Amino acid sequence: MMNIDNTTQQGGLHKREAALFPVRLFPEASYYAAMARHSRVAFDTDARYNKPEKGVHRFTIADVAGPLRLTVPVSRPSGATLWRQTLVSDHGRWWETMPIALESAYGRTPFFEFYIDRFLPLFSPEAVPITELCLRADRIVRGILRTPSEIVEAASVPGLVRYTDADFAAMELPQYWQVRAHKLGFIPHLSVLDLIFNLGPEAELLLDRIY
Repeated sequence: MMNIDNTTQQGGLHKREAALFPVRLFPEASYYAAMARHSRVAFDTDARYNKPEKGVHRFTIADVAGPLRLTVPVSRPSGATLWRQTLVSDHGRWWETMPIALESAYGRTPFFEFYIDRFLPLFSPEAVPITELCLRADRIVRGILRTPSEIVEAASVPGLVRYTDADFAAMELPQYWQVRAHKLGFIPHLSVLDLIFNLGPEAELLLDRIY
């Protein structure tokens, strides 16, 4: 559980000190709501490769039929290794299909055209570590959401509060406007991209209401 005693006052809110976040690719919006509550944030880039841990290279959006999981393929590591030693694979030409899937899902949202060009450089056949791709995506998302947390090295901050995926899943996200809600209803726990493309600048305000 998270220790709420170690806080600082900032912008009228009690901000917890430093926290350690798992590296995730376009995680659900509550990930960033939690992050905004900390003055300093580190990423767990030393996490060991664990095949069932899909959030490192998969995220969920909503297309015409409902939730859709998108995957960046990774090369299979030999023996014990870390996620940061696991490279993005060129399997399936994912860098071509993923932008198409995003446009199909969000092309009619109010802010897709405004933001999509910021993300397109991420979709490349370059064989980078999957954690590097995640962190590149994270920098773009934090810039859009204006997340105020300072990013630090984990080793430089003792006593980090450690978050898990279960923590983010347990946070209640207020329902917000989704482009297909009239057909599908509100779909929770989607990638932060869903929030950004549907709400644009208002996404930052909604995240302030979480947690």
